[in-house]
Amino acid sequence: MNPSQLLITENMYQSAEVPAAAGNPESAAETLEALTLDVKIVDYLPEFMQPAWALLQQYPLILGLLIILIGYVLGKTLQWLVTKSLQRLAAKTKTDFDDRLIPFLSAPIVQTAVTLSLILVVMIPDTPSTFDQAMIRLLVSLLLFFWGRAWFRATHLALEVLGAQPDRFQVFQPRTVPLFEMGLKLFMLGVFAYIFMAIWGIDATAWLASAGVIGIAVGFAAKDTLANLISGVSIVADAPYKIGDYIVLDTGERGIVTNLGMRSTRLLTRDDVEVSIPNSVIGNAKITNESGGPWIKHRIRVPVGVAYGSNTEEVVAVLEQIARDCEGISDNPAPRVRMRAFGASSLDFELLGWIKHPELRGRVKHDLLMEIDRRFRQEGIVIPFPQRDVHVRSGTLDEDPG
Repeated sequence: MNPSQLLITENMYQSAEVPAAAGNPESAAETLEALTLDVKIVDYLPEFMQPAWALLQQYPLILGLLIILIGYVLGKTLQWLVTKSLQRLAAKTKTDFDDRLIPFLSAPIVQTAVTLSLILVVMIPDTPSTFDQAMIRLLVSLLLFFWGRAWFRATHLALEVLGAQPDRFQVFQPRTVPLFEMGLKLFMLGVFAYIFMAIWGIDATAWLASAGVIGIAVGFAAKDTLANLISGVSIVADAPYKIGDYIVLDTGERGIVTNLGMRSTRLLTRDDVEVSIPNSVIGNAKITNESGGPWIKHRIRVPVGVAYGSNTEEVVAVLEQIARDCEGISDNPAPRVRMRAFGASSLDFELLGWIKHPELRGRVKHDLLMEIDRRFRQEGIVIPFPQRDVHVRSGTLDEDPG
């Protein structure tokens, strides 16, 4: 094999090794050290600055402070330029989202500049020690923390703004924003955790395998909690009710929804008692949302019976007047009266009216019944009660000839 063929083979072998090492956190950490510790700063300085650099190297403390000061000044200058540029762009938009987002994205710029200057300070010695390597990893981890915190805050702000405009962004509703926020933050946390392990040369494969085994054990031990969490996600996504709705479960619980959590839902009953119901129970129950539909109003029905022979038109007029005079009954839609049946002892009517909130049903129905009794007495309309006629036959039964 001639030298040129040997060189090509050697290059192919080296290029084949690079991808294998790129996926290994330890190799990534070693690459990071090679990119930092093997760089000689003096090689990148202009010739007129090299004598001054050589002189300052004799005074490491002064040189370090000078580098940190330069990094801080450059960071503040770059932050000012970026902030001004973003503010000009934000002034062209109609929302304040851009203005609120700028501080989150520009704040880490100064922190990044100062951290990079500290890394340069660590790289000054020609023979870096193990302590210098650990310090560089620590500084890069700190840099990752600064940008991770900024992106977490920016994500929260973006989802908050999207959730406040449900008409434009139908997917991002107030009830679904916590679900999206949790999912995005878990994804970002996983990415940052992997980068952190790559910086410190930790093998992520072993951790993932251990997490899988632990996840199975936790799943069996907390199956009820997981069922509640999964049901909570389903409730948030399906949205059979929202906070403030008056719901009734087939198990008998009823009340106003005061809190919708990932584990349970809390209802405030008419007795002013808060009931916490696991989401797994609600997920498998039949839910009647009395605040659902085109509006929050709820219709009540009051059955009324009058004696046979009563003036039916007068009964209808009196009942409608009673409903219109009642404060708890809405004028739109207007209340109405319907005759339902010829009962065994009465003519059966039904008064129908809309109340503003479902929880007012008991009080409004009480007011209507009291007023119906008063007005019927005043108008001479009789409310009958069941009557039975007993006929007694005289005489004796014929004896059985057989």
